[in-house]
Amino acid sequence: MLISLVIPVYNSNDILPELVNKITKNLTEKFEIILVNDFSKDNSWKTIKEITETNHFVKGINLKENYGQHNAISAGLNYANGKYIILMDDDLQHDPIYINDIINELHKGYEACYVKYLYRKHVYWKRLVSKLNHLTSSILAGKSTKIYTSSFKGFNRRICNIINSDKNNEVFLDWIIINNSRKINSINITHKERLSGETNYNLKKLLILWSSMIMTIKSKNIYSIFIVSLLKFFIKYILYTLISKKKFNEKFIISDKTF
Repeated sequence: MLISLVIPVYNSNDILPELVNKITKNLTEKFEIILVNDFSKDNSWKTIKEITETNHFVKGINLKENYGQHNAISAGLNYANGKYIILMDDDLQHDPIYINDIINELHKGYEACYVKYLYRKHVYWKRLVSKLNHLTSSILAGKSTKIYTSSFKGFNRRICNIINSDKNNEVFLDWIIINNSRKINSINITHKERLSGETNYNLKKLLILWSSMIMTIKSKNIYSIFIVSLLKFFIKYILYTLISKKKFNEKFIISDKTF
């Protein structure tokens, strides 16, 4: 059985070798790692190419522009061959020791498995925004509050195929996963400190991600449809301008890859 790990990369040049090393030590089944460089400003792409030269199971993808986390992941998913797919961040705050726990839930028949962070290491304002985002998405999309839509998650081949068939240029993966998974579970994990450097997610990027969530949400009742419509109007004509939201003319463009 092949497991595909798709990891968006942004300015994590110093962390990548240790990330690949820890994943390798914690997985016993056959696996591939797909590192998607989302137009980093450091030497991340150079490091990715060096890693692939000595690790045949690693694929590198370099994007033409900075498309954001979810679009970068979408680029990698198009080349994922695994029966099960794991998504995780590039900063080692998602400990690879939990990959097998997520896979075990998928083995049980769950089509998707999210994680809930214990003792989060993010700064206070980021934790607060995350909680507000969780509450908003649960109310407007009819999502269970037990499922926290974290960036560390796994799903099966069927869900991956559905994501790859989506033609929208602006992507919010969690709506596709939640709306199409017949069974979803969540596990608790311990959140780690970033290995080095500072987080790449500032308030502006969190607002952009929140905007993508609202713009792609599918409401389930008449009241939330009305609220979402108002929010979409606000985002489209005001918030997009304030945060210089990029207009998506394409989902992503790959400028180079190592395979």
